[in-house]
Amino acid sequence: MVKALTEEEKLHKLVEAVFQDSDNDVTVAFKVTKSQSAWGALSRSTSKPRVLAITCKRSPTTQKFKVTLHVLKYSSSGFQARIVVRAKLYKMKHLSRVEVVPSDSTGCTFVLGFDNLKIQNVAPPQWTMRNVDERNRFLTTVIRLCKENLGRIPKIVGMDVVEMALWEQAHSDTAATPSGTATADGVDQTDLKVTVERELVSKAEEDDMEALLGTYVMGLDEAEAFSERLKRELLALEAANVHAILESDPLVEEVLRRLNNASEAVEDMDEWLGIFNVKLRHMREDIESIESRNNMLEMQVQNNAALVAELNKLLERLHVPPQYATLLTSGAFDESRMPQNVDACDWLAGAIRGMEPPLMDPAYVNMRAVKDKRGELEKLKSTFVRRASEFLRSYFSNLVDFMISDKTYFSQRGQLKRPDHADLRFKCRTYARLLQHLKGLDKNSLGPLRKAYCQSLNLLLRREAREFANELRASTKVLRSSAVWMDNAVAGGGTTGSMGDTSTVSDAYAKMLRIFVPLLVDESAFFASFMCYEVLPLAPPRAGDEKSGDDEDDTPLDLDGADAKPTEQNAAEMEALNQALQELLDGIQEDFYAVVDWAYKVDPLRCISMQGTTERYLSSHKADAAGFVRRLLADLQARISNQFSKFLDEVCHQIEKHDRNVRQTGVLSYVPRFASLASRMEGLVQGMSRDMVDLAYTRLVGTMFSVLERIAQNDPKYADVLLLENYASFQNSMFDLANMVPTLARFYQQASEAYEQACTRYVNSIINMQFEKLFQFGQRVENLLYTITPEEVPFQLGVSKNELRKVVKASLSGVERSLQAMYKKMQKTLVSEELLPNLWDKCKVDFIDKYESLEALLQKCYPSETLSPSSTEMKELFKTV
Repeated sequence: MVKALTEEEKLHKLVEAVFQDSDNDVTVAFKVTKSQSAWGALSRSTSKPRVLAITCKRSPTTQKFKVTLHVLKYSSSGFQARIVVRAKLYKMKHLSRVEVVPSDSTGCTFVLGFDNLKIQNVAPPQWTMRNVDERNRFLTTVIRLCKENLGRIPKIVGMDVVEMALWEQAHSDTAATPSGTATADGVDQTDLKVTVERELVSKAEEDDMEALLGTYVMGLDEAEAFSERLKRELLALEAANVHAILESDPLVEEVLRRLNNASEAVEDMDEWLGIFNVKLRHMREDIESIESRNNMLEMQVQNNAALVAELNKLLERLHVPPQYATLLTSGAFDESRMPQNVDACDWLAGAIRGMEPPLMDPAYVNMRAVKDKRGELEKLKSTFVRRASEFLRSYFSNLVDFMISDKTYFSQRGQLKRPDHADLRFKCRTYARLLQHLKGLDKNSLGPLRKAYCQSLNLLLRREAREFANELRASTKVLRSSAVWMDNAVAGGGTTGSMGDTSTVSDAYAKMLRIFVPLLVDESAFFASFMCYEVLPLAPPRAGDEKSGDDEDDTPLDLDGADAKPTEQNAAEMEALNQALQELLDGIQEDFYAVVDWAYKVDPLRCISMQGTTERYLSSHKADAAGFVRRLLADLQARISNQFSKFLDEVCHQIEKHDRNVRQTGVLSYVPRFASLASRMEGLVQGMSRDMVDLAYTRLVGTMFSVLERIAQNDPKYADVLLLENYASFQNSMFDLANMVPTLARFYQQASEAYEQACTRYVNSIINMQFEKLFQFGQRVENLLYTITPEEVPFQLGVSKNELRKVVKASLSGVERSLQAMYKKMQKTLVSEELLPNLWDKCKVDFIDKYESLEALLQKCYPSETLSPSSTEMKELFKTV
């Protein structure tokens, strides 16, 4: 008993630990087993250990207790309360029924029914106590708490209320509250202890029950005596039943006799059944043996049939149709027979693929028949590839020879003929599927065919380009330039000689590109698709490019009838394609070079417009997959640049011819001629040729300025006059162009700065010619002021007052004649008379500035001395000149 109480105390402490953070106080706690079943039926199949705990919490308004039933489960650290809705936490106010499961003979299993469960069709769980005492303690506690706090008790089913009252009376010490039980705050334990009468029944109910028991036990008021009496009556009833059975002995004997007869019949039947069982067993063994042999025969038949079917299929795959064998070995390649040849190729390719895994079972690959048939197919393949390759090489050569022999395909005298390859491509497309099958049968066979096609078509393209270029040059009416660009043949000339309209030269070059660049792009695209190169489709002609006379689509051929889709770029395949295109189109660039050289000879400046045209075509074909057209255009661009560089070399040489050891005056002839040249160059600039023209400006102007400086150094006396006149002429002639061209604007600024410097030097030389001593004296005085005070200056050697008077008298006596002499000197030395007014104005301004500075300096150092005339009078004298 001490051990049991100890376990109960431990259980109670564990449960209290679960609710230590809440306001609920634990009243009782019991270990139970939870199971699930229907009403009144016992089930232990899903039994789980649980703990039922009843807690109380005082209501602040009614001073009664809120009673709650908690279901606890075992965990690694004790118990964990299932604080969730339904069947985990039950409020006692909803308890409506307590039913003991009748199927449990121990009476320890019961069901608690609550009226607030939402799912009424699901049976509530069954709770099984460890013994009847714990069950009674739990139920009496529940009934007592319900009656005290709710004013009612739940319905009791399957239990004797009187028996429970007697049990509670006998165990009144432990029925109310177990040892160590904690109640709600402010609740006295004595308040929870009640008598049986107070707990279970009222006084009226007790009186009625005593009257009923007094009637039933007939005066016995002790339960033990009543129980003894019931046992005696039960024994008497059983003895009466035995007596009745003994009186029916004849009937029993008759029943036994018939049972014996039935037993004998059953034994006979059992013997017969044993015999039949042996016979059936033997028969079953015979049937099993027959079935086993039959199954083996059926399996053999099925295997044989499958083997025959498989062999028939293999024979069909190994069979070579005679019509295909004839076509592959000796059939013609006429256009009308091409569908049959393509069908034969399809069959041959499929047959060869069918001889290899995974299309053929690996078990058949090493069979002799399969090996022999594979060798036969390889011979057919090599024979057909050889015959087809020979035919196509001959076909390409004959087709091109026929076109070359017909002069109507080419340009003739007085008639430019646009190359037209529509018929050529149409005839070649007839054999496109044949080429695809040749590639599938033997990829190496395409190499010689591609080479043969390139060689044949190269002759045709070169012939077309040569005839077209010759007739293009012959039909272009131009006057050859007789201009002398920068030569000194016409001294002081401002023009470049006679120059007719040479725009037809640029038009001829543009026409050459307009006709042949799309043609070459189309031929490259057709060649890549026709010869089955696995590359991205080559770019079609750009907007503005004209077709080469072939209106058909030259995108990669779709030989299966579906739209052609680009494949992944293959670097090796692209390299092979570019090499083949180089062989296909090689040599045609010479005719383009001839047109460029011809245009250069007619008018070198046309290189500018040709460069712009070439750059436009080059930028429009940068995305082409094949690189020959790009390389051709790049080579043409380099050729034009080289020719234009030759022209610049010639012009620079003509400029440098002016540098002779002879005095030259006035504006050099190449200065105004450069203005005319630049105007023509600007009129020819197109697009990207701007860079080439700017580089030409840089080179030409740099040469002009350097030659001008060298010529000026040959005669230092008149160097500044030569420089200022030429720089002024450059600025006047380039003013409009400099406002539009940034490069010329930069050189215009450079010329402007050089002009200002030359003007300053020239004006100083004119002033010093008459007044050099006067201004030198002022310079000496100014230098002395760095070391002494102005008062000390008159006492210094060389700058005394007497020296000042001598210098002033020598320089300013007859000043009117000196100013006239300055003007006449300037008028005499200047060739460009239009510069004289500006230069004389600059001379007046510079002289007056110097004179005023000298006057202020002398006034500071020689207060008693004055200049005569004064600066104001000097300004008036300048007006008279």
